[in-house]
Amino acid sequence: MEFKTADLCDHFSDTVQIGEEPFGDFGGRAPFRGVIETIKAFEDNSLVREAVGEPGDGKVLVVDGGGSMRRAMLGDMLAAKAVKNGWSGILINGCIRDSADIGEMDLGVKALGTHPCKTEKRGLGDRNVTVRFAGVTFEPGHYLYADEDGFIVSEAPLEMPDA
Repeated sequence: MEFKTADLCDHFSDTVQIGEEPFGDFGGRAPFRGVIETIKAFEDNSLVREAVGEPGDGKVLVVDGGGSMRRAMLGDMLAAKAVKNGWSGILINGCIRDSADIGEMDLGVKALGTHPCKTEKRGLGDRNVTVRFAGVTFEPGHYLYADEDGFIVSEAPLEMPDA
């Protein structure tokens, strides 16, 4: 299904959550959509590495990095793993690095910004838990739709009515 978040908002504004913060587009794919998987981790991307190393099956990885602007939760090597394993996209409440390389990949990536410093690998964080940022509650199994205009979250897949 081709979509625009603006059109989805027009038709489903009563049932979707709309992201509030100004996330930048860094991946080579827009738009992107998929079933949500979540990670909550602060300045430690160990669980991101684990997740993108598994089959993505067109899903979207939502990473709540606590809004940190001091470390990058995703770099080119992990983004390449995500592409190889079939992830549709990654939304990060935090930073990425290697943005020029990621911009060439067939992966949707939205983040707050860039930072050249990698995270420490301590194995800390939680996976597939409810996370909340940008005025949205992200539940594993719900659906995320993203494009250049922003992102929305729905409990169920969205189908545009026939014109």
